[in-house]
Amino acid sequence: MQQTITIAGGAQQPLIVNRLGYGTMRLTGEGIYGEPPRREEALQILKHVVSNGVNFLDTADYYGDDVTNRLIKEALYPYTKDLVICTKVGATRKPDASWIPFNKPEQLRIAIDRNLSTLQIEQVQLVHFRVLPGSDVPFKESMQAMFEMQQEGKILHVGVSNVTREELETAMQMGNVATVENMYGHGQRTTIQTPYGENRGGEEVLDICEANNIPLIPYFSLINSLPKQDDRIATIAEKYKASAAQINITWLLHRSPWILPIPGTSSLDHCKENLAAASIQLSAGDMEFLN
Repeated sequence: MQQTITIAGGAQQPLIVNRLGYGTMRLTGEGIYGEPPRREEALQILKHVVSNGVNFLDTADYYGDDVTNRLIKEALYPYTKDLVICTKVGATRKPDASWIPFNKPEQLRIAIDRNLSTLQIEQVQLVHFRVLPGSDVPFKESMQAMFEMQQEGKILHVGVSNVTREELETAMQMGNVATVENMYGHGQRTTIQTPYGENRGGEEVLDICEANNIPLIPYFSLINSLPKQDDRIATIAEKYKASAAQINITWLLHRSPWILPIPGTSSLDHCKENLAAASIQLSAGDMEFLN
């Protein structure tokens, strides 16, 4: 199983990261809003993952609001040279914690500047433009603003999140797309409606990613991929004396060398368990059974 993955983004400076990242979304309050109920544990988790080989963190300024970025800064600054902090723009939160688009060109600039300031960095290494279906701002208009900020040096690599095949292909025609972040897990691989809106599936774009050496970063890989009854997952978990969550993670690692899982948790114990999943080696027979 491939241990690292390269985020190339065309001619831009490549980033090589270990092939199990950490998603910070769960390090917030209820509804992905507000401060975490166990703040010290949240800081411990960030320090633990980085000290145990994770050098890819996924965050967003609308997590919290801006809570995870502040936690990353507090726990890890000054950052190690190999640490890649990936953020997202395109959405914001209202005072009632609801999600709304924030994807006009001038709004995207505000969001990028906010990430730069809170994280205390001079350039965002990787940023995904997050698509919220139903927005009245044309997709091309938002992407053009992203590529312009890349040309200005505010952004090193541009990625897209929650995209359809058509949107991904459109973005690739406009510039170098470094990564795609879509919902993907063993139990849910295609587009579904969730309480957070429409979430586009990773299976629908994986072939494009593989053909173009574009890493696919799955979100909600554990939230939506643990069906209440999945005898296949349970069988493999029993075989390896592992948890269902661990088998979901290792399935993603084996599914394609271009998948970069970022399982998140607010529990240090679960975090350690998730990291241990990277050492589980599934056989070809296991994968055939799970698929």
